[in-house]
Amino acid sequence: MQTIYAMHQNGSDDLEKEEKFLFYSIDAIQDLYLIMLSSLIEIGKQEAIFLHKSSLKHLATPQERNPNEKFIKNNVFQLLSENNSLSIALETRKINNWTLNDDYIILLLKEIKQSKLYAKYMSNAVNTFEEDRDFIVDLFTDVIVPNEKLYDYLEDNKLTWVDDIPVVNTQIIKQLKAIKNSEDTSFKVPKIFKDNEDKDFVKDLYRKTVLNEKELAKEYINKTPNWDSERIAEIDTIILKMAICEFLKFPSIPVKVTLNEYLELAKEYSTPKSSIFINGILDNLVKELQAGNRIVKAGRGLM
Repeated sequence: MQTIYAMHQNGSDDLEKEEKFLFYSIDAIQDLYLIMLSSLIEIGKQEAIFLHKSSLKHLATPQERNPNEKFIKNNVFQLLSENNSLSIALETRKINNWTLNDDYIILLLKEIKQSKLYAKYMSNAVNTFEEDRDFIVDLFTDVIVPNEKLYDYLEDNKLTWVDDIPVVNTQIIKQLKAIKNSEDTSFKVPKIFKDNEDKDFVKDLYRKTVLNEKELAKEYINKTPNWDSERIAEIDTIILKMAICEFLKFPSIPVKVTLNEYLELAKEYSTPKSSIFINGILDNLVKELQAGNRIVKAGRGLM
């Protein structure tokens, strides 16, 4: 949707160039995932460095010489640092953001150590896996994710990440919660695409929508008697075209799935009344297309 909208705004008709950027943007989601997840590893490392330097001070206090190491010995820090899947992904994709920008890690660590969450966690020196895991989940959710300077850094790094940040953070939290114990080796860096069919769907939906825009528009133009077609929000026209494209050209996608997905897109990206408008148009259109036997779905429960 965003790629097609960008094409309209730029007046571009270079299908391959825009498609290449579409896949580049999707692929970059994994970099965002790795950057966010590796922030936890780097925070643990940064605190370990701080404690070591403090212990070497000429006039180090007894607490500095013998600090509470519960934080740096957190089981989840250790598990992530030693995770083979994560290490390979970080190396392969050359993720070194926090080496080049360790000031953000220092900033996050400072905020963590000022939090009530940290104070409660550090009130004793005993590490239990459940407490460690729950602490990291809360730390990520309540301190790291909401940090505005971190958000600004990510936004400046890649504008396309703005919409990906919530998805990536939700995935990380889900994975952290699922870790069972310190010996759990099931943690894996997820693939962007489930399989080749999944990746092909992206290309097919993009191309079939762009290459058939005029024909797809004809399907809804006469269904908007109270609206001048030029007054319909451009995002709404793209959503309608993509939904109609799925109705007519993707036999494996259930009608209800298409309706639900594009109504959610309308709620998220268009005007407050768009979802009602789009729902009305698509609902009537589905009935008409089905009556004319133009919607053909293959498989169980696809209508």
